[in-house]
Amino acid sequence: MLLEKMLQSQGFGSRKHCQQLIKTGAVCIAGQPVTEPKQRLELQDLNFSVYGQDYLYREKVYIALHKPLNYECSHQSTHHMSVFDLFNEMLIERGIQCVGRLDQDTTGLLLLTDDGQFLQALTHPKKHVPKVYRVITADPITVQQIADLMAGVELRNEKGIFAATDVQALATQELVMTVHQGVYHQVKRMLAAVGNKVEQLHRAEIGQLGLQDLAQGEWLYLTPEQLLAAKNQSTEGIMTI
Repeated sequence: MLLEKMLQSQGFGSRKHCQQLIKTGAVCIAGQPVTEPKQRLELQDLNFSVYGQDYLYREKVYIALHKPLNYECSHQSTHHMSVFDLFNEMLIERGIQCVGRLDQDTTGLLLLTDDGQFLQALTHPKKHVPKVYRVITADPITVQQIADLMAGVELRNEKGIFAATDVQALATQELVMTVHQGVYHQVKRMLAAVGNKVEQLHRAEIGQLGLQDLAQGEWLYLTPEQLLAAKNQSTEGIMTI
């Protein structure tokens, strides 16, 4: 790949801007300035720097974010900050998108990528990638409500029955549950359908990938192993981040 094209693919701006970066000596490979925009590169394990900042070439980016409270999963947020405000301009330039969405009042694991196939693989209704939520409810959780959630409920304007798995009460008004479909406001609507209300909602796991040490507002690039864990349709053997 040409150096100028590589820089553009990594979110450094237009082809013309990338050419200017190169010609002014801002780009170094193996510690040496490269001033020829048309220089061809081997991309495997390519490290480079721009204005002294080191970078690793990534064909696609896969990001795990611990979404904070009061952030919207939209580029054009209306009443709150956008999760995209947490990322640098290069990643925005690459066109990263949320893999599914979390409401502004929901915290937890959110994946973002510029890989359309990966996004489709995790969000398509037929994939059934499990997502584990921790829920604080308005009213005490009853045994019947847990049974109803696991048996399945109907949701208005949705086809089929929506059932949760591995529903467990952690406290009088706290439970953990796994959903597999991912329709709009699913957890909130399921709790409403069994006669309760969600007060706080946190997504703890996607597939076999779970949050543990990542603080709210922090993010990281997924390793190949973590990427596979996020795609897994089992919740056994969780890999934490």
